[in-house]
Amino acid sequence: MEQEYTIKRSSSRKKLTITVERDRSVVVHAPVSTSEARIQEIVHSKRQWIYEKMHHPQKYSDLPHPPGKELVNGESALYLGRHYQIEIVDEGIKSVQFDHCFRVPALRTADRRKAMQNWYVERANEQILPRVKKFADSLGVNYSEAKIVGSLYRWGSCTTRDNVTFNWKLIKAPMFVVDYVIVHELTHLMEPNHTPRFWNIVRAQSPKAEKAKQWLLEHGQLLEGDI
Repeated sequence: MEQEYTIKRSSSRKKLTITVERDRSVVVHAPVSTSEARIQEIVHSKRQWIYEKMHHPQKYSDLPHPPGKELVNGESALYLGRHYQIEIVDEGIKSVQFDHCFRVPALRTADRRKAMQNWYVERANEQILPRVKKFADSLGVNYSEAKIVGSLYRWGSCTTRDNVTFNWKLIKAPMFVVDYVIVHELTHLMEPNHTPRFWNIVRAQSPKAEKAKQWLLEHGQLLEGDI
């Protein structure tokens, strides 16, 4: 049976790479000029490597993601690694407020979820992006742009144009996990591959790197939902 995969083309990309995401999906990043026949040939030649990556213990299990929570009184939501109770407020507020609990305006269900997502995105911009600059200065690297995005199945990425991006859902994780992901992506500006040198740099800048990797392995699925 042929391996299923998704192709993502870029005019700035000069060579083809293959990644196996956390959910075990296979993504081929290819230059615009690469034919589908050539892509299929390369994927076929890498089938053993793909198989090994798909069965790596750090990939998510085959269990479905936990069911999404409801934005109702008594439920809780994650923020920086801790669960905080949700309180639905009938009047007086138009957006989510946080003070040791989430105070959510009594909107329609879909609007409540959007309001909660907006709050998370704002906090991610406020708290993650300044730390990107801090660690970049510490590493002595320069990036073109740092952005908070809604990418699926990836906590962070470093592009061929030296842009670094981070999933807004990462703000739900403890700060030592956030710092690890930031350092991980910035280190790719110095060392593109996961070489021993790469990991030495990451561990030097993020002493809790191994603990962070383990946290994401055990709890990463909890971050995937909108709340």
